[in-house]
Amino acid sequence: MSSFHSAALVLAPLAFAFTSTPALAQEVEADHDRMIKVVEAEASTGKFMGAVLVAQGDEPVLQRTWGSADLEWNIANTIDTKFRIGSVTKQFTAASILLLQERGKLDIDAPIATYLEETPEEWSTITIRNLLRHTSGIPNVTSLDDFATQKYLPTSQDELIAMFSSLPLEFEPGSQFSYSNSGYVLLSRIVENVSGENLGDFYQANIFDPLGMKESGIDVTASILPKRANGYSPTGDDVTVMNAPYADMGIPTGAGAMYSTVGDLHKWQRGLFGGKVLSDESLAEYLTPAPYDAFAGDQYALGVLIDRTDGNMFTWHGGGIEGFNAWLGYDPERETTVVVLANLNGGAATKIGEQLMTLVQGRDIVLPGERGEIAMSTEELAEYEGVYALSPDFKITVFLDGDKLMTQATGQGPARIYPEAKDRFFLKVIDAQLGFNRDESGMITGATLYQNSREFPAQKE
Repeated sequence: MSSFHSAALVLAPLAFAFTSTPALAQEVEADHDRMIKVVEAEASTGKFMGAVLVAQGDEPVLQRTWGSADLEWNIANTIDTKFRIGSVTKQFTAASILLLQERGKLDIDAPIATYLEETPEEWSTITIRNLLRHTSGIPNVTSLDDFATQKYLPTSQDELIAMFSSLPLEFEPGSQFSYSNSGYVLLSRIVENVSGENLGDFYQANIFDPLGMKESGIDVTASILPKRANGYSPTGDDVTVMNAPYADMGIPTGAGAMYSTVGDLHKWQRGLFGGKVLSDESLAEYLTPAPYDAFAGDQYALGVLIDRTDGNMFTWHGGGIEGFNAWLGYDPERETTVVVLANLNGGAATKIGEQLMTLVQGRDIVLPGERGEIAMSTEELAEYEGVYALSPDFKITVFLDGDKLMTQATGQGPARIYPEAKDRFFLKVIDAQLGFNRDESGMITGATLYQNSREFPAQKE
């Protein structure tokens, strides 16, 4: 089973205004055709099948589907097709914990041993907040070697917890961020222990029913579920797909076991940010991040990431599980929801979601087919050769191969980059660009990778 989330990079108390914004509604409506082009750029290459929704307030601006829910029977995806949403489930688990805190049933700053039986001594200082923020230091169960085979087998929650409970912590609790599905497995157990209900029943009574989410639930592999999409995976040739590997859905629980529709996830965001789920105090708690960078420089709060780009803010989370990927974002100031659900594995759901959010926030994007190559001599290209470090363990080497400028990222094959302006290049194998940075004397001192509407600086070695 994959890691229940989608956050690969390359080559891979807050206050909000909840007033409507009529002027933005016109702007979003005008961008409808551009939104379609964003999705078509992925769907036309066979990298995306699924459903997309963009809404301002309660009104959808874009609501469409692409591809098949079942390729063998040639059944198209529809707006009410149900998709597994992977780690987007974590938002519901975090909200459940906060609801229990509101009711005086638990304290998120109390040690988890208060609510869990027979915890290791090494876990004595780990709090519920640590689990919510991925700052516990507990190893990620889905990254363990044994999980590669365990994911195919019926596995009880006790058996899953036993896979990681005897392992040493990776760091002192609270000292850093490291994504761990193990934490959300434990949070699921805490919800059940404290509430006396199983997790699915708690979701149903406290979130789904109050918000009218009639097409969502905890997925059960063996159940007959009307309008559930089949999941697919790429074969590696970027043309054909195959049925995704089997995954036992009894395993992920509150870390990634939900299914839903674009419409229900819209209801979820409107209900959550409209005060229908949590109190104002709990919502502020939900949106308060740990003081560490998580994915692409964003910060992880309680089951949700906080992105602040170019003065804009939005919340988001991705999800990935065998055959499915999901991306859910919300801009509280503009009251804008973006939902992308895919039944074909890959990075398309995240890419589409981030690009659509970029558009609705008034920023521009350039699609791959809109980039033009300029002529540049071999001598000019040679100036860009070097090694550029995004981190100590991830570097991009730029080198000449004849008259072609090439890049090779750590652990990946070479790819050509094409000049579109002085100091600005683009790739064709993926939608990414590389810009080179100079000092006052004109010397190249670093580079910036642009991918999925994000910027990743790299220092030249």
